[in-house]
Amino acid sequence: MTTITTTTASTTGTGGGSRRAVGIRGEMTADDLAKYGLRDRWYPILPSRMVGSGEMKKVKRLNIDWLLFRDAQGVVHMLEDRCPHRSAPLSVGQHLGDRVACAYHGVQVDGTGKVVSVPGMPGCALEGKQATVSLKVVEAADTIFAFVPLTADSEPTPFILPDRLASPEHSWFPNYAEWAGPWRFYMDNVLDPMHGAFLHRDSHSMFAGDTSARFRIRETDRGFFFEKTDQRGKNFDWVEYVRGSMDYVDLEIPYAENAGPGGVFGIVGMSCPVDEHNSAIFHWRTRKVQGWEREVWRFLYRTRLEAKHWEVLEQDRVVLEVLADDADVDEHLYQHDLGVSRIRRIYRADAKKQAAILAGELV
Repeated sequence: MTTITTTTASTTGTGGGSRRAVGIRGEMTADDLAKYGLRDRWYPILPSRMVGSGEMKKVKRLNIDWLLFRDAQGVVHMLEDRCPHRSAPLSVGQHLGDRVACAYHGVQVDGTGKVVSVPGMPGCALEGKQATVSLKVVEAADTIFAFVPLTADSEPTPFILPDRLASPEHSWFPNYAEWAGPWRFYMDNVLDPMHGAFLHRDSHSMFAGDTSARFRIRETDRGFFFEKTDQRGKNFDWVEYVRGSMDYVDLEIPYAENAGPGGVFGIVGMSCPVDEHNSAIFHWRTRKVQGWEREVWRFLYRTRLEAKHWEVLEQDRVVLEVLADDADVDEHLYQHDLGVSRIRRIYRADAKKQAAILAGELV
């Protein structure tokens, strides 16, 4: 069962309703959004285990430096890693339980981004001001998620976990990696089921099926399926792209009988941009099992299957990391690439729309 904890957000430090992108101090174009990540959606930020009690953790996401810290009650907060006084990184400061103190001049900022103390000049106008960007954070599925707004006016959408992660009938294991490749390459990769029959041909789960296929796109009310029309249950034969609280992919890989009891092997996948050249990659490996079968599956996963799954993931990473940054600019696509073409069109349209909002052309 997934437990969800939530913290509030404040983005008033970005200019109080201006059309500046949250956390960005200059203009942001459609090309910038395509490089560094689209806004107004939830992203997985970091596994929960990586921010312990009383700890602070600096991360870069969407080309912005952030500070994660867990307060005395165990609640995680996410602040832009800039002191509102002189922009020194808060991450090199001191954890004070429910706030952090900047090392430079001691200015104290709480988890909402409010300045609660200016020791060098008590009572100054900075005290009590929401001066640091603070994102709304949810912890669920062993992961810290955050809503990254486009502007200070953006309202967080409701947080809804992917079906497999919210279902009590499913057991899952989280997986986290960082890849030296643009975030969009990950989405291209998972919207390309045909690569499973080639790149992963020698893997423990994708050795079967034909190396040629016909595909179709099937629209849904939350995204679309990209699936083979002439093969099912043999290999990586379909993937669903979902536009919900967050963008994610859902897919299934058939398991052999020696993989233990339970249904097919499900994967929920997401990516979060780090910067133009790096990505944080999140997977949850799932299986629909209950009772004693769940315990058998979890034992088998830890002792035998997890290492095999890492090998498959490494095959993807190695290929995507050696692609040129403009590998998706000059290509010759064919019918197998309909899913790739569709996701690119969706994201290009999103980037243009969000850039128009920032430019004041759309409300």
